[in-house]
Amino acid sequence: MAKKDSQLKARDIYLKQLIAFQDTEPVKVVTGIRRCGKSSLLKLMQRHLIEDGKLEDQIISMNFESMEFRGMDVQAFYQYVKEKILPDRKMYLFFDELQCLPQWEDAVNSFRVDFDCDIYITGSNAYLLSSEYSTYLAGRYVEIKMYPLSFREFLDFHGYTVKAHQTPTGKLQKRVYDADGGQIDLVELFEAFMHYGGMPGIADVGLDQERVLALLDGVYSTVVVRDILERERRRGQRQITDAELLRKIVLFLADNIGNNTSLNSISNTLVNENMLANRPRQGKPATQTIAAYVAALKESYLFYDIKRFDVKGKEELRTLGKYYIVDIGLRNYLLGYRDIDTGHMIENIVYFELLRRGYDVAVGKVGTKEIDFIATRDSEKIYYQVTEEMVAESTRERELAPLQAIRDNYEKTVIALNVSTTASVDGIRIIRLLDFLLE
Repeated sequence: MAKKDSQLKARDIYLKQLIAFQDTEPVKVVTGIRRCGKSSLLKLMQRHLIEDGKLEDQIISMNFESMEFRGMDVQAFYQYVKEKILPDRKMYLFFDELQCLPQWEDAVNSFRVDFDCDIYITGSNAYLLSSEYSTYLAGRYVEIKMYPLSFREFLDFHGYTVKAHQTPTGKLQKRVYDADGGQIDLVELFEAFMHYGGMPGIADVGLDQERVLALLDGVYSTVVVRDILERERRRGQRQITDAELLRKIVLFLADNIGNNTSLNSISNTLVNENMLANRPRQGKPATQTIAAYVAALKESYLFYDIKRFDVKGKEELRTLGKYYIVDIGLRNYLLGYRDIDTGHMIENIVYFELLRRGYDVAVGKVGTKEIDFIATRDSEKIYYQVTEEMVAESTRERELAPLQAIRDNYEKTVIALNVSTTASVDGIRIIRLLDFLLE
């Protein structure tokens, strides 16, 4: 059953970006993994337009995963839209999962030229913004990158409200309440977020493990089948045909989030750990093959890679990067929930929180020491260390040392799940993870 517009949950961080570009020339392109909320975002934008005084007839909305438009070619697409154009009105065109339509860019470019219109499209594969399309529109598009729910959105989607209270000592403390006004333990809710992840559909099925796993299985299967295994049909792409090899690479990357990884190390590990025992006839996969499969996983927005940056030398390092999975719930679906790996899991969560906040993120290197994240946005730069705890003195020294080695004056922060104090040390801010996520 389709979700009714009245049941749509706000995704203000993304809706505000769309509204900021409303009635401007660039095509608005919303990208992200399947089922992260792109279709709902288009509906939220359409609702905003109606509330802003636009007529329903000014809005044309098409979802290319619907049977209604399946099999439509680019000429029929153009004609369908042309017949609905109001001659004396600005039109608002919404095209969902447009990568399903071959040569769609020809029609979109024609709409821009032929009609007074504002265009919004979504896609679940980075192929949508390939170099071919980028050349076609010559910079006349803006990309809105969408991710699964943040922890704050997770609370909102599940009916919880965050309120700030002042303690007797004057500090502000966050408390969470359910729909009936009862206070809920914030730590327990974060554990649920760590367990189930932030795919928006979980709010519809509830925090029930069996239902959530079924939903995540559907997300993963759709990504693999539609966006990867069918990928070889697209022009100019290296063929992805070995479903078993693909799954083994997925499992490897999911198991190694936050670890320094090379394509060669992936290939060696798959062989050394006998993960490819069922395909001996094909031997060790070539690095080029691994590269093609990893590229497909990145294009489908299942994994994101992060580069390393030498802070002192001020240059990008080309050896070893790190990979993070788009949703921690998908990782638990693939590997099973393991609380022994909490450090890398919270690192994964912080990485995507920084992306949501509009930062470019890199891993930092200072001599032999590593900075978990360098987050830059315009002229702003913040160095982050992420750790499970900042209680033991040895841990405090280990986490502070890389930041203390940096000699510039940009902000430096340690984010910890458990802290003994949030007092600054040598100008380095220490903050509890939950407070950071609820900022």
